[in-house]
Amino acid sequence: MNAPAAGDRPIRVLLADDQHLVRTGFRVILEVEDDIDVVGEAADGERAVSMTRALHPDVVLMDVEMPGVDGLEATRRITAATSPEGPAVLILTTFDRDDYLFAALRAGASGFLLKNGTPEALIEAIRVLARGDGLLAPELTRRVIATFARPGDPSGVGGTETGDAALRDLTPREREVLVLVARGASNAEIAAALHLGEATVKTHVSRVLAKLGLRDRVQAVVFAYEQGVVRAGG
Repeated sequence: MNAPAAGDRPIRVLLADDQHLVRTGFRVILEVEDDIDVVGEAADGERAVSMTRALHPDVVLMDVEMPGVDGLEATRRITAATSPEGPAVLILTTFDRDDYLFAALRAGASGFLLKNGTPEALIEAIRVLARGDGLLAPELTRRVIATFARPGDPSGVGGTETGDAALRDLTPREREVLVLVARGASNAEIAAALHLGEATVKTHVSRVLAKLGLRDRVQAVVFAYEQGVVRAGG
């Protein structure tokens, strides 16, 4: 899982967007927060990748449509080159398109928000990702589940031999936890359902992510639906 900012250190954020005014607006919104520090700006995906390597941000705010290397490819490069404790990528776009959503999730993004959201939602999303959790706007989560529920869905999801092998490494309890995570349950809700302490649940979630090679809960949801561990409405 992505490591939260250590101690009292502010959350380090890198802005990646080809529009200077957009980056300036994000910086103005974020820098009034005591716990957030904007450490750099990139105007294209290539620069975002190189600046991530150099600056080690906790969260990268990534636009999708940028010249040269786009945000999706930049996200793939960032997540492929870093450990699960590396930076979380939050996709921000004006384009409300399912293909962007699923491509972003497969690229390793930990969150996806539309730019028409509120400043408060953006700030909270950064804090959520810095804590090591994943985030999707509620309306996007509903679309993810609805798409997985459709026969021959356009997202191209489906189980894999690698995924099946990883699932076999889970204990029965860890598989139960994965199912509940995929259904959107919080740690407190999982604890109540399985009659466990929340600390124990947190440990189980961490082990599930580690065994499956996943970065966060968002990736666990996608994995569980792709592998048929859970099905919409089931």
